[in-house]
Amino acid sequence: MLQGDHRPPGVICGMRYRFFSTSGMLRARGTSKKVDVKGGQMDKASRPDPQQGVYGISVAAELVGMGVQNLRAYEARGLLEPERTDGGTRRYSADDLERLRRIGDLLDAGLNLAGISMVLDLETQNSELRAEKERQDPNAER
Repeated sequence: MLQGDHRPPGVICGMRYRFFSTSGMLRARGTSKKVDVKGGQMDKASRPDPQQGVYGISVAAELVGMGVQNLRAYEARGLLEPERTDGGTRRYSADDLERLRRIGDLLDAGLNLAGISMVLDLETQNSELRAEKERQDPNAER
């Protein structure tokens, strides 16, 4: 438990989890998925798709070190579009978290949100063009 964290053991982001150890692997109660605690990495089969929204807004904000209101503001400005559940709850994917980290880096570099929007659009176009070029000529040098 982190210093200053007043949650009881087994409580992660307000939800209670129980983990059972079986030879260095952890298994959440009621699931068959295991997490390797020795290597600190989950196997690929248990990782969600990087584009699948799995994190709530408060968890996403904590993971990227930003405030919840900032995430809402970035969405309002069109910098990212998290998935929504049927009830309208935002769900952030691993790709969304990477995009939020990039937004933070650009803010630290002194860009405003309009500039960040342009940079992100250009980066997306650049990666799409590179992928297209790679598909057309996979043997071409970079």
